[in-house]
This record gives sequence, C-alpha cells and structure tokens, in this order.
Amino acid sequence: MKYRSLGDSTLEISEVSFGTWAIGGSWGSKDDAESLRALAFAIDAGVNFFDTADVYGDGHSERLLAQATKGKEDQIHIATKFCRAGDIHDPTTYSEQSVRAYCEASLKRLERERIDLYQIHCPPLQILKEGSVFTVLDKLKSEGKIREYGVSVESVEEGLFCLKQPGVRALQVIYNLFRQKPAEQLLGEAKKTGVGILVRLPLASGLLTGKFSPSDTFEQDDHRNFNENGAAFNVGETFAGLGFSKGVELAEQLRWIAEGRDNMTRASLRWLLDHESISCVIPGFKNTRQVEDNLAALHVPSFTDEEMNRLSTFYKEQVHAHIKGSY
Repeated sequence: MKYRSLGDSTLEISEVSFGTWAIGGSWGSKDDAESLRALAFAIDAGVNFFDTADVYGDGHSERLLAQATKGKEDQIHIATKFCRAGDIHDPTTYSEQSVRAYCEASLKRLERERIDLYQIHCPPLQILKEGSVFTVLDKLKSEGKIREYGVSVESVEEGLFCLKQPGVRALQVIYNLFRQKPAEQLLGEAKKTGVGILVRLPLASGLLTGKFSPSDTFEQDDHRNFNENGAAFNVGETFAGLGFSKGVELAEQLRWIAEGRDNMTRASLRWLLDHESISCVIPGFKNTRQVEDNLAALHVPSFTDEEMNRLSTFYKEQVHAHIKGSY
C-alpha cells in the first residue's frame, strides 16, 4: 500500500481507500458478514481510511466500521458526514445544537472519541456562503471532537468556494473518466491551497467496470433504479449524471483502457491515481472480491501522456454534452 497526505492536514491515508455507502444501504441487497470480511481484508492489505455518513443505512455503515476497527482506532482513520438526516435547506440543520447532536450520534455509533474527518454532506451553496457552520466545526475541532473537517460537494462552484474557507482541509468530489470537469480548475486550486481531494464514485456507479449491458436492471432499493433522473437526490450521484443507457454505450468505447491493465475497474482507478492532486479514491464495495479488485489498481501501469490526452478528448467530444444537472 502507498499513502498520501490529505492536503496539508495531519492525516496520511491509503491511496486506495473505501466508501461504505453500498454496505450501508441504497445499493440493493447486502450481507453484513461479507461486509465485515471485506473490511478486514482491506485493513489487512494496508487500507487505513474509510468514508461513511450518518445516513448510510441510518447509521448502519458507521456501526459496521465500529466493529471492523475495534481496537484499531489509532491506526484506522474514519471520515463521516452530516446534515442529510435533516432538511439540508434549513439553516437550523447547521446550528451548533444540531451539528453537535449529529456529531455525538456518529461518535456513539462509531464507538470513538474523535472523528478523524467530519464532512458537511453536500449542502446547498447558500448554506456554505452563510458560513456559520464553519464556525461550529472550528469549535468542535478545538474541543477534540473532530480532528479535521471538510465538505462533500456536488459542483465545482461549491468546491472553489470551500477552498476559500481556512478550516476546510478536504473536499470530496465526484471525479472519474465520465466526470472530468474538476480537472479544469478545482484540482489545481486545491493543491495550491493545501486541501486534500477525496474522489467518490470513481467508477461512475459501476459503469466504468464495464460489466453492464443495456438490458441490466437493478433492485428496487438500489439508487441506480430510482435516482437515474435525480428523483431522490442530486442526479450526479448516479451514473455520473449520464443515465444508464448512455453510460453503457460510452463505457463500451473505453474498453481499450483495460489493455495491459487487467480490466476496466483497475484501469479507471489507475487513471485517477495518476493525478498527483488526488489524495485518495474511495470506491464502494459489497464483498471481498471487489475490494481485492480495486486494490489491484495500485499495481497496474500508469497512463501515458498520449493516453491521457486521448481520454481528455473523449470526455470533451463524447461525454460532456450528455451529463445531466449542474456540476
């Protein structure tokens, strides 16, 4: 395993880390026993960072992480998020009383005394601009409840605004071969300001694994079934905002990236890791096989400059116009 600094924060985290949305809920069927085996496998392989949220299965993924990291609290870093258990547009959701309650609830589920990275979970831009939530987070940090804090954002505009907030040490962004806009400005600005970048949805909800065909369907409680057009939350969180059919079509055009890199999953993650401004990628998982496959991205060849240019052109000419929603 290789490790990178989370910006200029005090955290050193594994290049390939993992998100726990899929083992918490909204990704179809799950198996807690297999989830715990997969978490143990990742930790044994050197993964020292996991991302979660209080709304993933109503705290279920936080409880699983508590089990998996018991006795390893000083070695395994956990990032969690808050605000989406309430009304994200209501300023009282971000009051000191509310944020403190969210924080204490997560600490209880995680069975920890401190959260390593506490993130605002995709709040509206107007909430960020009002700014009082950052004062609350500064207070929690001074009390030792949290080690660092950051923001999970939906758009480049939100990300650029957060970079101006002195206490923000990490941004969590949607970035992948189908979602390359952050490379235009955001990633470079984050590096300049010492803010770490966590890449979520690095495989575009599975599209970039190359495993889907146009006829595939998803379980009723899987967000890929009910949020393709943004019915439940931001459309960009599902298939990178492309829609399933278009995403499958475009993934077929990218099969060449797997040549010499074993498969599309490993190649897609390798492409992200080749960007020095990225602190880590946080793919999701449901089983040990997926964890092992994702970790193998560490050992496949990097992309050449020519390949990088080819993929940038592909995004601009074939993908960009099809992305739904603001990003």
